[in-house]
Amino acid sequence: MAEPTSTTAAVATYAAAGISVPMLTAFGVPLGLRADVLVAGFFGGLVAIILLNSVPSEGDTWQHLVATTLERMFVAIASSLTAGYLTPLLLLMASLPDALLLSVAFGVGGGAQRVFARVISKLGDAPVADDGSAK
Repeated sequence: MAEPTSTTAAVATYAAAGISVPMLTAFGVPLGLRADVLVAGFFGGLVAIILLNSVPSEGDTWQHLVATTLERMFVAIASSLTAGYLTPLLLLMASLPDALLLSVAFGVGGGAQRVFARVISKLGDAPVADDGSAK
């Protein structure tokens, strides 16, 4: 019969291993990105594309459809990466608890395209339209 302390320690070890989220690496270099934050940012970007129509279609020919599809794919990927890198910073700046990590990542992914358009226009002194795009 096993001792209760060894069973309890084993359960605690397995529970802690399941909770921890590994950081992503590329070519052996740690990127500092968490997979769960990237997924939340990706879905935020998809919601912005679908519900907010942040990447509108331009035509009905197959060339326009392919170009729009590629643009939407790159916007979703960029939203995911933006959420991956900016969400921890926003949590620190706003003094938010870690429990809101994925919610903030979803919001950052959804608003990444419009927020970046405004930031770039402020840095470049270009006027901005109401939808967040540069005029």
